[in-house]
Amino acid sequence: MSDSDNPDKSKWLHDEVSPDLVQLHSIKQVIYSGRTKFQSIDIVDTGSFGICLVLDGKIQSSERDEFIYHEAMVHPGMLSHPCPKTAFIAGGGEGATLREVLAHNTVEKVVMVDIDRQVIDICRRFLFSFHQGSFDDSRAKLYFTDARRYLQETNDRFDVIIIDLVEPLEAGPACLLYTQEFYQLVRERLNPEGIMSVQSGASGWTNLQTFTAIINTLKSVFSIVCPYQVYVPSFVDMWGFATASQSINSIELAPKEVDRRISTRLSKKLRSYDGLTHQVLYTLPKHLRHQLAITRRIITDKKPIFTY
Repeated sequence: MSDSDNPDKSKWLHDEVSPDLVQLHSIKQVIYSGRTKFQSIDIVDTGSFGICLVLDGKIQSSERDEFIYHEAMVHPGMLSHPCPKTAFIAGGGEGATLREVLAHNTVEKVVMVDIDRQVIDICRRFLFSFHQGSFDDSRAKLYFTDARRYLQETNDRFDVIIIDLVEPLEAGPACLLYTQEFYQLVRERLNPEGIMSVQSGASGWTNLQTFTAIINTLKSVFSIVCPYQVYVPSFVDMWGFATASQSINSIELAPKEVDRRISTRLSKKLRSYDGLTHQVLYTLPKHLRHQLAITRRIITDKKPIFTY
């Protein structure tokens, strides 16, 4: 069969990795397509990565490799904490970050805040393989509001705060959740031995400005900042994260101790993350360490950063 005769090849998902690089995914089926108050949302079944959540034209998660991203997002910070009982999640609409947090048997309460109720409703309906029923766990409390506003108004303190937001697009809902002022608020809402984790954008060869600026901004707020990265195939790039704390250094967590904590705390087997992976995540290449060392930009409310 030629490409022209193959209906699967007549529709393509254009995922703009950068202004100079676009990847194409064949679309087998459009499961949902629409627009919320804040962003466009598409759920498509692709030939390359299976079912994908696409927000504002960018792949956020794919069913074939989301475990890589979400295990890296959650477990380095959660396992670095001696006994996390309370957690806060900003974003994470597909419910997979919540799923991984709830796998920790020490957790008693998780507050998840997402500004876009429609995204969660749609993900809840169509992406069960991602959230696996986590929204219905009695320990999970969902709120539909701006995460910054919630943290400003609450008196609660948390052992772990996870910032799993979409990239700071200029017209998107998250640009003021990557600033020095926001990270200062996060620090105030952490318990004394608390730790935060934040997805920090692409850290590969296409565009390092967002990642390095986020890390430098975190360093202006927290005593200990530990950047790390993992390759996410559906993103076609290395993806950056960071843990930040006033007292916990995730890099110092030995591989054997990571494995011990996984075996005693987690109610599920992990597919990507373990002690050896932990060590690899925090081992940054020379060029990236150099860029982090020379970056001076601090992201503020008055001068936010935008990813294009």
